[in-house]
Amino acid sequence: MALAAAPLLRLSISPPSLPPPAAQAPFLACTSRISMSPRSARLCHEGRHQGLAAAATASPAISSSPAVDTERRKHELLRAVQETGRGSTDSPDQRAAIEEAIVCVEELGAGEGSPLDLAALDGTWRLCYTSASDVLVLFEAAERLPLLQVGQIYQKFECKDRSDGGVVRNVVRWSIENLLEEQDGATLMVSAKFDVLSKRNIFLQFEEVAVQNIKISEQLQALIAPAILPRSFLSLQILQFIKTFRAQVPVNGPERRSPGGLYYLSYLDRDMLLGRSVSGGGVFIFTRAHPLL
Repeated sequence: MALAAAPLLRLSISPPSLPPPAAQAPFLACTSRISMSPRSARLCHEGRHQGLAAAATASPAISSSPAVDTERRKHELLRAVQETGRGSTDSPDQRAAIEEAIVCVEELGAGEGSPLDLAALDGTWRLCYTSASDVLVLFEAAERLPLLQVGQIYQKFECKDRSDGGVVRNVVRWSIENLLEEQDGATLMVSAKFDVLSKRNIFLQFEEVAVQNIKISEQLQALIAPAILPRSFLSLQILQFIKTFRAQVPVNGPERRSPGGLYYLSYLDRDMLLGRSVSGGGVFIFTRAHPLL
């Protein structure tokens, strides 16, 4: 190989005429031969052009690789939390794999050095997975009580025009079989104010717990006001009262102070939010959802 390369070193070729590095291998392999058959010359010519094409397309692939890697890691995390009942049925092996996948996504975060983007945080997020005990207790209750159903769980942040904090509403859709509409018969809402303490830490001060948006099942509606009979004024009033019913309990005031909670938002982009409860422990994985009515 050293003897074959020697003639190349004596060639007078100006630097601009050399092909890019990715295409030099077929080019040098061809020029190192003194005599070639017509077929070999054609293959060499085609190989050189293929190398040039590969070099031309290499730059866009490299430039887009960070975005591709980000989406790949997020996809692997969401795939890891499947078949876990949002954290209620995961095994120790699954928890270890999920934690590893979370860390892989957290590493992408523009990180700890950048301040929390409240405009990006604003909106509704749907819970995909958690290991926090104060949420898992809801799933455990649904397992123990056959008639209780726990539907979607959301966090709604209201902080678009703020720089120091805002309001967050924890929304739990739930139902009671045969009495309320399936999975979405009523809403439990826990409202809190939050303050930004540092670039990634927020502190929640819980304000109120409310039950609202009750939607009774068709069976119960038929018992209260049968459709085949003229509905009385009283039965219609009962239905209207149930639909507009809202029970609220303040949990913070001059005489009673809610404990609050400290949370570290470890990753945030346009469609994924990761958080860790510093006070009570546990992780949260959210994806962007449609705005709640």
